Amino acid sequence: MTGETLAAAKPNRDRKGRGIRLGEAVEAPRSQFTSADGWRIAYYADTSAGGRPLVLVHSINAAPSSYEVKPLFEHYRSQRTVYSLDLPGFGQSERRTAGYTPELFADVLKQFLEQVVGQPADVVALSLSAEFAARAIGTTPGSVASLALIAPTGFSKRVPPGPGFGRIVHPILKTPGLSQALFDLVASKRSIRHYLGQSFVGEPTREILDYAYATAHQPGARHAPLVFLSMQLFTPAASDRLYSKLTDLPVLAIADRDPYIDFERLDDFVARHPNWSRQRLAPNMGLPQWERLPETVAALDAFWSKSGG
Repeated sequence: MTGETLAAAKPNRDRKGRGIRLGEAVEAPRSQFTSADGWRIAYYADTSAGGRPLVLVHSINAAPSSYEVKPLFEHYRSQRTVYSLDLPGFGQSERRTAGYTPELFADVLKQFLEQVVGQPADVVALSLSAEFAARAIGTTPGSVASLALIAPTGFSKRVPPGPGFGRIVHPILKTPGLSQALFDLVASKRSIRHYLGQSFVGEPTREILDYAYATAHQPGARHAPLVFLSMQLFTPAASDRLYSKLTDLPVLAIADRDPYIDFERLDDFVARHPNWSRQRLAPNMGLPQWERLPETVAALDAFWSKSGG
């Protein structure tokens, strides 16, 4: 299916704002594959340029999708094969009521790399998806040539709550009536503008706000974000349990500032892992591909050049 503009995908909604027809995140063919657990996973691909594949992975929040990585997709599609997948529960992918775990997201990415991409790829992952990528690569040797992480989680001195916190909080968030009412507040236009705006130094574009609102108003849109809000998708001690195992491939962390996480442990981690490097693109607040695209592209190109890409 070829891309549609967001403008063509607006209205058609009920009085609570749900049921908006979701357009394509990028103007590229959209396909799908079925995971081993039967999840229907949507992805965009432009393979016309050939070359070593680039796989883009969006972040996790109330309203993420492949639209977050659109600037990178559009920039690189004329130079190399580019993929972007919508993770389970988001974008054009299946949105089940339950089943969202770090293992699920990592397994889907692993299967995508093996079944769809089929050759070593350069992977770029945003925020919490950096942890999923690290988990997937740790069990998929040879499927990834390099890994670039934009504003990765897992390097803060603040320790995320343990599994017990999520087991207590998530059932409360799932309470009938409360569940949708809470998500309606989180996914309102005002809330999306506020929280997404925190990730920009300047003002977010109208297009990214509109798409975030649209994807957050699809049937079942609340299920995965409510698991995220209960903190069950974070891996405690991710730097030791996930990132430290990535010793056989080049890794770049692009991290300056972020309103929701910090990177206090990142420099020390990089100093102890010679295959890792860090690039600051100041100022940015976690989405440099939107506000500092030339600098982001330059950092990635230099990284890939050094790593043989």
